[in-house]
Amino acid sequence: MGLFTSNSKNMAATSNQQTGTLYNALTAGSKIIGTIIADSDIRIDGSVEGDLQCSGKVVIGEKGNIKGNISCQNAEIMGKLDGKIQVKGTLALRATSNIKGEVSTQTLIVEPNALLNGTCTMGQHNVETKK
Repeated sequence: MGLFTSNSKNMAATSNQQTGTLYNALTAGSKIIGTIIADSDIRIDGSVEGDLQCSGKVVIGEKGNIKGNISCQNAEIMGKLDGKIQVKGTLALRATSNIKGEVSTQTLIVEPNALLNGTCTMGQHNVETKK
């Protein structure tokens, strides 16, 4: 169960204009306390205190901040994460990202100036056994 501390219109399904696919979005200025379960891609530009389970791709925008654990297929981080992230495919840490915690992924992409303070394990075997 999540708690919205701002207008519920700030969490909505949005369409990607390039591909036409739907994804969920939490806009800047919004905060959720609780667990999020998403069957499709999700973009976080607000704040989440809790766990995020996603069957698709997780994007944390530059203003996004998550304190909790993430489990997903792929991820692109531009904001902050304090917790554990398990990515079955590719994790991309962009230049503005700031990760504190435990990372487990098949493939890792790190841009210059990205911050990762914690542990990192890579390879398909590591991602599958850390459930």
